Amino acid sequence: MKSTLILGIGNTLLGDEGAGVHALERIRVLLGDDERDVDLLDGGTLCFMLLPTLETYRRLIVLDAAELHASAGTVESFEGRAMDEFLGRPRRSVHEVGLCDLMTMAHLSGCFPQQRALIGVQPEFVDWSETCSAPVAAALDEVARRAVDFVRRWDAADAARVAA
Repeated sequence: MKSTLILGIGNTLLGDEGAGVHALERIRVLLGDDERDVDLLDGGTLCFMLLPTLETYRRLIVLDAAELHASAGTVESFEGRAMDEFLGRPRRSVHEVGLCDLMTMAHLSGCFPQQRALIGVQPEFVDWSETCSAPVAAALDEVARRAVDFVRRWDAADAARVAA
């Protein structure tokens, strides 16, 4: 089983809705060659179709535009049960049905990642555009930094368990 999947979801033709996908390249730069057991995947809007991929990973980080009821470009992280609770709220994501259903299917099929996180960014607009709004574009570095922080913290915890 592989270690970590960082999954960017969204439609890059709908402005801020593609924020999760746009953040992947920034993560690639931050990780460099240091993290060989981390895969980055542009999941687009195909949440249901991602279950076979998800089944091959122990850890999951999802990047997405999310309704945070905050200013455009606000970034929030939800880890473990906090992610589950966030996904259980009404109107939590542009992909609310697909992502929530993907996680339910993962749970039912026995491949629910014990280490999981959602990093959401509040969109300013969701309309035809291949670029993000200025506030969301400015937040993508923070999204990437948080994803890399999760990976490194989880790796350090795994290493500490092995050493003990």
